[in-house]
Amino acid sequence: MKILLMEDDLILNEIITEHLEENNYEIVSVFNGEEAQEKIYSQTFDLLLLDVNVPNLSGFELLEDIRNKEIKTPAIFITSANMLEDIEEGFKVGCDDYIKKPFELKELDLRINNIRRLHNISPSSKIELSNNTYLDTKNLYIQKDNKQIHITQKESDVLLYLNKNKNKNVSIEELSLNVWSYEDAPLASTIRTYIKSLRKILGEECIINTRGVGYRFNA
Repeated sequence: MKILLMEDDLILNEIITEHLEENNYEIVSVFNGEEAQEKIYSQTFDLLLLDVNVPNLSGFELLEDIRNKEIKTPAIFITSANMLEDIEEGFKVGCDDYIKKPFELKELDLRINNIRRLHNISPSSKIELSNNTYLDTKNLYIQKDNKQIHITQKESDVLLYLNKNKNKNVSIEELSLNVWSYEDAPLASTIRTYIKSLRKILGEECIINTRGVGYRFNA
């Protein structure tokens, strides 16, 4: 599970990073809003942990910006902005949870585990797609009926995003914004090529093309 941590307090940033790495999470830590924005647009994350009062771009402004661009990565605010109107603003701009400082690390673990459950985020690199079919995001292969078919990193990323949004229609634009970097958006034909390759492996019934809408992964 890959997590972006935005926290401008150096000591707290180190404490949270060390704790989460001990729990086998991959952590990318930043100290201001602009740096966080750059990372979000250039990498794919499973979860965002965001302070609010940070330099350059506040957590509220950052999350509102990426939500307006249809980036739906789950987000938890960790902040001393603990007035009722702050909490209301946090949920208004699109957060999934809100932790008030000071907090226990155990509370953070509980909140992260709840996000993982709600969004079907696997803690391991091997994710069950359906009966006898798995995606290994680390070693980049699909295991189907005990046979391993190697895939590219982007094919893995596309399939992972579709699986997280299973049984929902996902547009090409949404895939582009959530899988590719913002500065390097692919052509629609490129995404269709990845989908076509995955359908050959999984079967056309697993990824349904809804004309004019997008694609739906059938669990």
